[in-house]
Amino acid sequence: MPIAATIIPERLAEIAKLDGGDHSPNDGAMCAMEAVAYITGEPWSDHPQCVCPVIAAFARSWNDGLPDDERTAILLPLVPRFVGTRGDSALEVRRALMAADWLVRVHTPAWLRLAKLDKQADALAGLPEITTMAQVPSIRPAIEAVRDDAAAARDAAWDAARAAAKDAAWDAAKDAAWDAAWDAARDAAWAAAKAAAKDAAWAAARDAAWDAARDAARAAAWAAARAAAWAAARDAAWDAARDAAWAAAGEAAWAAAREAARDAAGEAAGAAGAAAWAAARDAAWHAAWHAARDALKPTRIELQASATALLIRMIEAKEA
Repeated sequence: MPIAATIIPERLAEIAKLDGGDHSPNDGAMCAMEAVAYITGEPWSDHPQCVCPVIAAFARSWNDGLPDDERTAILLPLVPRFVGTRGDSALEVRRALMAADWLVRVHTPAWLRLAKLDKQADALAGLPEITTMAQVPSIRPAIEAVRDDAAAARDAAWDAARAAAKDAAWDAAKDAAWDAAWDAARDAAWAAAKAAAKDAAWAAARDAAWDAARDAARAAAWAAARAAAWAAARDAAWDAARDAAWAAAGEAAWAAAREAARDAAGEAAGAAGAAAWAAARDAAWHAAWHAARDALKPTRIELQASATALLIRMIEAKEA
């Protein structure tokens, strides 16, 4: 049943910034859910009683995943709208299925398209809307097939990078003087680029809505499933969708970073000895980092807007 709550306008007006993580009342900081508790006069908590558990789980995870310079602008306008969203268990299940549907048919395809896996993206986007757990057996094969394709693409990219690094190291050992220094620098740059691309991809994805939205959707679906005692929500279909999106994001970020890292390696390779190694490593790191962030940004922005729209639909859903 809905829980009555009244917003205290003076308290709402005090909030100028939302922070990641959980806090105590004396920290001088608050996350989105702590802000809801504060403006309604509830005891300090990031689990306010007046908010639907599904929406609260979504908001907590997204709050912690969003960049500091974007969190407030995205979530603060929604804080007063979260108030009074708690309903019955049937409404929680509906909202959880909305989150699961978004994860499978919107979120995952966005990353698949970034990885140039358009056929797989279309397969998921073309699935019927998920409105009941009874649909899981029929959609599971499609989700698992996409997961396997995305994982294969990721593995192929890393195998190619490892082979290239091995060949470069062998050439450097054979060549003399200047050629050896050139190849060593190239090898160093590629090795650094490989590690940097991987780290940059995950960091950029976490820094962006990818981590925020992905984890939020998963957390929302799981939270509601537990609240509704739907053990089937842990079905492998959702795990498969998560794995497909994760593998696709890794492949997309590596592909984007690879070209920039190659350029950085070429520029750094003219130096010799320790200077060449240091220059190549630093250049590859920065190039890979910025390339990954630039490549992920349009998808991140797209998914932030989509996740906001999803939250609003969940907020506006009412008991039957």
